[in-house]
Amino acid sequence: MTIPKFKKFNIEAYKPGKSKIRKLKKIIKLSANESALGMSPRAKKIISDKKLKLERYPDGKSELLRREISKKYKCNSNKIICGAGSDEVIQMICQLYLNPKDEVIVPQYSFLMYRIYANIIGAKVVFAKELKFKISVSEIINKVTKKTKIVFLANPNNPTGTYLTKKELLELRKKLNKNILLVVDDAYAEYMKNKDYKSGLDLFKNKDNVFVLRTFSKIFGLASLRVGWGYGSKKIINALNIIKPPFNVNGIAQLAASESLKDKKFINRSIKHNLFYAKKIKKFLENYSIFSNTVSANFLLLDFEKSRYSANFFYQNLKKKGIILRSTETGYHIKNKLRLTIGSSKENLKFMSIVKRMFI
Repeated sequence: MTIPKFKKFNIEAYKPGKSKIRKLKKIIKLSANESALGMSPRAKKIISDKKLKLERYPDGKSELLRREISKKYKCNSNKIICGAGSDEVIQMICQLYLNPKDEVIVPQYSFLMYRIYANIIGAKVVFAKELKFKISVSEIINKVTKKTKIVFLANPNNPTGTYLTKKELLELRKKLNKNILLVVDDAYAEYMKNKDYKSGLDLFKNKDNVFVLRTFSKIFGLASLRVGWGYGSKKIINALNIIKPPFNVNGIAQLAASESLKDKKFINRSIKHNLFYAKKIKKFLENYSIFSNTVSANFLLLDFEKSRYSANFFYQNLKKKGIILRSTETGYHIKNKLRLTIGSSKENLKFMSIVKRMFI
């Protein structure tokens, strides 16, 4: 049978962190930066509602969710677009802005979907070197050409955990050509409490040449439901709504996300939990010469350069005990490091107990 000819992409496909270990039923997954405390009780309650009408199509405009986002973050609901995860919004931005041979600048180590969606369009991805695993404003500016259309960055950055300060982020936007779209991914913004930091949303609500990404997969614990959103000028949002799939965010996701935004108690508890254990684990690992970034999100990038063990040895030994971390060699191409997600209290204590025994 003849298969009709299709496009071939010279792209390294996204490979998520492992979530299963053969022959082990009970595992501790600390590889995907998921919520340590699960989802909000308010979200759980509405999902369990037996009166949900799943035979009906969802609201294609996500009006309730956009309204709740607007209330929570004090922003204009008409400048919000919702997607099946922020991944879909990234994809739509690339479709809207890029043509083959256009250029997109991404940090040397960054969320892999920026480059993947740009490459699918046929754009050239240009990597801006990082300095000590931190995004460099000067390196980004040095990579700009007449073909540059978009600069993508996450702040705090994934997988490095480093971040640009308020001053640095404003400097970047000021130095970039006004016709270049700066996309700031605020995926981990809720966790960030450092005084020199401001989220993209806080800094650029009224900037037409900045687009901000947000997700419900991290602190809100709704990764499985796939819901995120973007914020930008009305002209950009109107254009995105033309190419957006008609019912892209499912009804349960819209309801659960809307309820999650209202649960201040759960959000505050999640922030406190993360700060406590991120600092505790960071200090604990330093006893074994495993160093990491300043606490900024719900993960740490572990550096094994001065440790007794290599990252791979550490990874494999934890895996045998049923604990999965994220290898940074696949996709990110960062050697001798691992990314550790902050887990629940029980998971974190188990992790530290096993590590302690490894170094006896």
